[in-house]
Amino acid sequence: MARIGITGHARLEADTAALVYEALSTELGRYAGGKLRGITCLCDGADQIFARAVIERGGDLAVVLPADDYRERLVDRDDFDRLLGKATHVSRMPFRHSDRRAFKAASVEVLRQSELLLAVWDGLPSRKLGDTADVVTAAQAEGVPVVVLWPAGARRA
Repeated sequence: MARIGITGHARLEADTAALVYEALSTELGRYAGGKLRGITCLCDGADQIFARAVIERGGDLAVVLPADDYRERLVDRDDFDRLLGKATHVSRMPFRHSDRRAFKAASVEVLRQSELLLAVWDGLPSRKLGDTADVVTAAQAEGVPVVVLWPAGARRA
């Protein structure tokens, strides 16, 4: 089973979502012959786009929730609830509140479960602990291969 994690920007321009979906679908298509597990925190943006692409390819979805209040504070609840309902495995980090430590810990858990990390990343440094660039750096330090996807024309919101 291919175990593929995701990290990426949460705030993408509306027209960028389609570009990112296409790039993720193409990359996931490399694993069409075998069983696929996508590992995500289901954050808005790249994570949820990835989750949809995994499900549409017939893959299993594993979700890592950073904190008890994650759903209430940080995600589009309709999309989050729909995707979480399709997860075959859900793990929860031991944090009550969604903060930078919780996000970093959840990203480390995504990496622990993954044999490959897809990064929807514009290549810029992280602004805060646990941002996309931090996760890419952590993956590289752990020896987890990283494929960076930033389609031509993609923009952050």
